[in-house]
Amino acid sequence: MKSLIKMLFVILLLIVCSNNSYAQKWEYPVIKGYGPVHPLPDAAVQPDKSIEYKILFDITIAANSKDKVNPGLDHIARLINVFASAGMMPNKMKLVAVIHGNSAPIVLKNDIFKSKYGVDNPNIKLLTDLKKNGVVLYVCGQALADNNFKHEWVNPNISIALSALTVVPTYQLMGYALMAW
Repeated sequence: MKSLIKMLFVILLLIVCSNNSYAQKWEYPVIKGYGPVHPLPDAAVQPDKSIEYKILFDITIAANSKDKVNPGLDHIARLINVFASAGMMPNKMKLVAVIHGNSAPIVLKNDIFKSKYGVDNPNIKLLTDLKKNGVVLYVCGQALADNNFKHEWVNPNISIALSALTVVPTYQLMGYALMAW
């Protein structure tokens, strides 16, 4: 019995020590509160300041619940924060996002979102922060129609595109790298 207790104590001690010794603080260099990063200045493949980064985010996945931030938007924030942690600020990149499919409700103004889903739209602040940092935001006009969303319900930070089917190939043909969420 004593050896079992000693073994459990050693295991517990290892878990506590390993959690404390490797714990790192998350940072948010540009987009505060979203897209957490651990700076890694010595890591392989750092942003190349001689490259013009043009990235298109195709956002179709919804959050697990209506009161959670959309994971695709959080991923855009993380990209901005990762690049900033390596010394490349968002004004040196061209970032575009098209929102459609199951993620379409995130574009709604707060009052409309709340009346439809019973909670505040948790994406409002992040959408505002992304727009302030130069991200061009589109919503698919066909997704709005699919959901019976009126155009005047759309957050003013977001432009209505004909379709995600026009945004994605147009930007890809202009040299944008596609990241799908």
